[in-house]
Amino acid sequence: MSAGARPDEVLDGLRRHARKLVAELAGPVRRVRLRSGENVLEVEWHGPAQAAPAPRADAEPVVEPATEPVSAPDRLAVRAPVVGTFYRAPEPGAAAFVAVGDLVRPGQVVGIVEAMKLMNEVTADQAGRVVEMLVEDGKPVEYDQPLVALEPLATRGS
Repeated sequence: MSAGARPDEVLDGLRRHARKLVAELAGPVRRVRLRSGENVLEVEWHGPAQAAPAPRADAEPVVEPATEPVSAPDRLAVRAPVVGTFYRAPEPGAAAFVAVGDLVRPGQVVGIVEAMKLMNEVTADQAGRVVEMLVEDGKPVEYDQPLVALEPLATRGS
């Protein structure tokens, strides 16, 4: 970035660099901190770091939310992929992605977590019925925090 760049240009450049960096790092990345003045860059992982895969030119951050039991043995949780702010809808005033009672399919967006001005989709990795929204709209969340409780759908023939 040039010294005379507008603040929005600097921010756009930092977003592009952050998106590329997260895509190239072996995850799960817990936090990335960038600073333009004095050139600071911090990356924090959950657990031990792994060797980074070869970078791809077309890489975008991939969010792989985990689902696992929440309180009741028959419940699954869709968890936060990053530290940030949880939103139930794509924008203020819009309908929520899901509500209690809705059926969700694998890969369906159930919310978003904003981190460093990047919107990270939160998706279900298995089919189920939403039984509880565990976090209020606009509230801060931690990495791996349960966001949505699902009741798995019964499979036929089991």
